[in-house]
Amino acid sequence: MSTGSLKISAQNEREIVVTRVFDAPRKLVFDAHTKPALIRRWLLGPDGWSMPVCEVDLRVGGKYRYVWQRDSDGSQMGMGGVYREIQSPERLVATERFDESWYPGEAVDTLVLIERSGKTTLTQTMQYESRAARDAVLQSPMEDGMAAGYDRLADLLPTLEAK
Repeated sequence: MSTGSLKISAQNEREIVVTRVFDAPRKLVFDAHTKPALIRRWLLGPDGWSMPVCEVDLRVGGKYRYVWQRDSDGSQMGMGGVYREIQSPERLVATERFDESWYPGEAVDTLVLIERSGKTTLTQTMQYESRAARDAVLQSPMEDGMAAGYDRLADLLPTLEAK
């Protein structure tokens, strides 16, 4: 699967790998994944959603919590997890569990950022508890939501560099 420069693929029995290249240093991409003021500006999925709750306790064992709200009807979707590993600005590992999950159990997300010549390649590996859970996520609208969010991030990053 591919949307623009976003690439999503199944890997082995339980994983999904997402890659995208950003025209920005990895420190900015890392900050955009870990600072609530920045997360709220891009991690929104399709148009018409906002993020009224964005809490980040960026330390090993610290928790994060996101709640998205559909602007048209006020319906909400929430998720959270625990940070397992933090190597700023190159690697972040955290658990992920949605409040009303469409897949069983929780996932473990590993974000790796590699910078070359001012461009950052983001690789996010999401490991699920089973193949059935992974397949349920692949059949969801995840790709469209991630593509919209990462397009927003690509637009946001140059404004951060200018400051």
